[in-house]
Amino acid sequence: MYSDLHLREDAIIKTVVALDRRIEDRFAGRGISKLCNQLRDVAQQSAKTAAGINESVGWIRFVGYATAVVVVLVVAIMIWSVTHSVRFKDESIGWPDLLGMLDAGTNALLVFAATVYFLLSLEVRIKRRRAIRALHQLRALAHVIDMHQLTKDPERTLVDYQHAAHSPAEKMTSFELNRYLDYCSEMLSLIGKIAALYVQRFDDPVAVAAVGEIEQLTTGLSRKIWQKIMLLSQFPDASEDVKAPPKDEQA
Repeated sequence: MYSDLHLREDAIIKTVVALDRRIEDRFAGRGISKLCNQLRDVAQQSAKTAAGINESVGWIRFVGYATAVVVVLVVAIMIWSVTHSVRFKDESIGWPDLLGMLDAGTNALLVFAATVYFLLSLEVRIKRRRAIRALHQLRALAHVIDMHQLTKDPERTLVDYQHAAHSPAEKMTSFELNRYLDYCSEMLSLIGKIAALYVQRFDDPVAVAAVGEIEQLTTGLSRKIWQKIMLLSQFPDASEDVKAPPKDEQA
C-alpha cells in the first residue's frame, strides 16, 4: 500500500518557487531573497542531480559484464578439460595432475570473482561520492541561512532596547521579523526535503546517513529559529506607527 509513496520533484520545486515569490514580495533585494533564489536554482536542478547520482557508470558495467563472461568461459573450460582429460584406465592423467588443474582453476575463479565484486563496489562508491558532493552544497546552504538569521534578535523590537555602537543597523518591525524568521525556517525544511530526494532511489547506507545528518542539522537550526519566534510573540512591537497587515494579506 505504501510502496508507491515518494517525494515528487515537481511538488518540491513548486513549493520553493512559491516561497521565493513570497520572500520577494516582502524583502525584495535583501539577502534572504537572494538566498532563496539560490535555493530555487538548487531545487530546479534537483531532478537532474538525483538522476546523475543514480546514473550507471558505463565503463564499469562493460568491464563487469566482460569479466562475468570470462568467469563463465573459465568454468566451462574447466568442466570440458576434466571430462575429456580424465582417462584413468589409459593413465593419461593422474590424481596429482587433476588436483593441480582444479586448484589453478579455483584460484582463477576467485580472482575473477574478486574483480567483479570490486567493480560493483566501485560503482557504488562513485555514486556515493556524487551524493555526498550534492549534499555538501545543501549543508553549506543551511549554514548560510543560519548566518542570515543569526543577528535577528527579538529583543531589538522592544521599546527600551539600547543600541550599541556596533549593533546591526537593520531595523524590522515585530511582524517583519516574524516573517523573516519563518521564511528561514521554511527554507531549512525544504533543504531537508531536497536532501531526501537525492537518495530516494539510491539506498546506500553512507549516503542515507549523510541525509540524516542534514535533516538533524536543519531541524536543530529551525528549532533555534522557532525559539526566537515564540519569544517574539511575547514582546510588544516597538514600531507603533507600522501596523501588521490583516491576516488575509499575510504570506
